[in-house]
Amino acid sequence: MEEDCLELLELQDMIKLGIEDAVPGRLRVRAEIASLQRKANGHCYLELCQSDGAAVVARVKAVIWRSAYAGIAGRFEEAAGSPLKAGLSLVFEASVSYSELYGLSLVISDIDVRHTLGEAELQRRRTLERLQKEGYADMQKELALPAVPRRLAVISAEGAAGFGDFCRHLEQNEFGFSFRVRLFPATMQGEGAPASIIAAMADACGCGEPFDALLLLRGGGSVMDLACFDDFELCAALASCPLPVFTAVGHERDVHAADLVANTAVKTPTALADLFIDALASEDERLSEYRSRFRLAFQSKISDRELALERCLHRFAAAVSKRCNAAEAAVASLESRIRSADPRQVLSRGWTLATGASGAVLKSASGVSEGDEICILFSDGRLDCKVENVSLEQ
Repeated sequence: MEEDCLELLELQDMIKLGIEDAVPGRLRVRAEIASLQRKANGHCYLELCQSDGAAVVARVKAVIWRSAYAGIAGRFEEAAGSPLKAGLSLVFEASVSYSELYGLSLVISDIDVRHTLGEAELQRRRTLERLQKEGYADMQKELALPAVPRRLAVISAEGAAGFGDFCRHLEQNEFGFSFRVRLFPATMQGEGAPASIIAAMADACGCGEPFDALLLLRGGGSVMDLACFDDFELCAALASCPLPVFTAVGHERDVHAADLVANTAVKTPTALADLFIDALASEDERLSEYRSRFRLAFQSKISDRELALERCLHRFAAAVSKRCNAAEAAVASLESRIRSADPRQVLSRGWTLATGASGAVLKSASGVSEGDEICILFSDGRLDCKVENVSLEQ
């Protein structure tokens, strides 16, 4: 029986020959990086896998030898803007190798970067289609920013340069406007970024502090670094946020699904700061215009009242003058009557006036007796007389 047994090495040699005969030369293969390790000796060891969306259906080891790694990794990072790392989908050239000690592995000799970038764009398009289909695309557009947006919740990496630029730009605005900015830190790149940002959004909306807007800030980065902003769950959370969401993610050339579902998207944190400064400046200008219009209206009303008062004073003065003239005429008439009734006026015309001893005017001779003393008044003097005889006309 022992003559029928194969030694392990013999079996391995048979497998190796069979594999090399079955898969000769280099092949183009598509797979996802499950793990990646760069060893001190310069070789890079990977574990590649394929999934059907629910579970891993294939797995294999791979290696990029030191002699090829620097060139492959450098070209990939230059084109993709991101280093090789777990989670990337790759199309690569490889040959199949079988080692009696280490088993089956793929020896990678080149990577097609266009496929990786194409996968990122494809994922972005899938996210946008799903957001549109499920009604998330325009939800944020229905929210209005307050006229004076001063209370801002910001989601960004703690200590990020973009967040610092944003704050400095707000603080140094030429108008002297003040803003209330609160940071809710989150991871802003990589596989964990969507969940971290969603958690920060929940903190901002649930902290009890009233905010006017939610801001998502992330400076520039590679295509792969910023791929998290095309994640469906993150974009759906942004669209559903009760606050108006503003994004400033990446560079001028980058447009992410998160930008498209946001209320407003700009390209840089400083541009976003300008947006809020301009909003307050516009409101200040509008209020200044109201103040000018109110001042002019008030001045016009005062002028109308002054003119009406002046007219009233003129009418009053005319009425008073008329009354005064009438009073003066009445006084003059009364004085004339008084003067005409003055006995001295009568005496001046040659008449005389007789008064008794008591000074009462004698209107009749019948009230005078012989021996009474009377006074005869003339215009130029008086005579004191004594009555010697009284003659009454019959």
